[in-house]
Amino acid sequence: MDSFEWNKIAGWCLTAAIAVLGLILVTGEAFAVKKPAKPGYVVEGVEEVAAAGAPAAVPDKPVAFYLASASVDHGADVFKKCGACHNAEKGGAAGIGPNLYGVVGGPHDHMPGFSYSDAMQKTASAKWDFDALNAWLTNPKAYVPGTKMAFAGIAKPEDRAAVIDYLNSKSDHPLPLPPVPADTGATVASAAATAATPAGATTSPATVPTSDKLAPQAGKAPDVPAAGDVGDTTKGGKH
Repeated sequence: MDSFEWNKIAGWCLTAAIAVLGLILVTGEAFAVKKPAKPGYVVEGVEEVAAAGAPAAVPDKPVAFYLASASVDHGADVFKKCGACHNAEKGGAAGIGPNLYGVVGGPHDHMPGFSYSDAMQKTASAKWDFDALNAWLTNPKAYVPGTKMAFAGIAKPEDRAAVIDYLNSKSDHPLPLPPVPADTGATVASAAATAATPAGATTSPATVPTSDKLAPQAGKAPDVPAAGDVGDTTKGGKH
């Protein structure tokens, strides 16, 4: 085969490559994927970025406020997302994470023999009280930097409180729920009344009604802190 034939083959190959490249560019412009303004679903635990000009998010109330109306049954439903790594039954074996029976009131390394992560071991003497559990369930990596627990956290304070109430029930000595802060109900009622009042209107001071939902739940037995802990969820039992 002479050089002329080789030149023709090379020319056709170059032409074909240029045509394919052009086709890719054209189809890429015609079928470009555009990110929606708002996602169709929300990943649990991932904080949404506020849009420009949007009002700032209202901070959560103290966990005691949500615990007052928390439901053990709802907590059991929310806890199902934790069930792949954790067991909360008395005498249950550890999974990827430690058994959580008796966790409320116990130390961070509450389960004897479990291989906790180095970060968790550094906080081993700290107690899993209601505030600590709420902070952990909000963002584990922020509460214990260096933890190997992959779970991003539970976004809704009502869901966190329900899980804490459920875990508190999984104990030989459940802790009594903390009292609701005295000014919480009045602050919420005042804010609601202000938002509902048209501009320029005057109102007389409102009396905040007593609500059963804002009182500590009855039937909760006083408790002596039991050994228990949450911990990370990572393969190989490291927490």
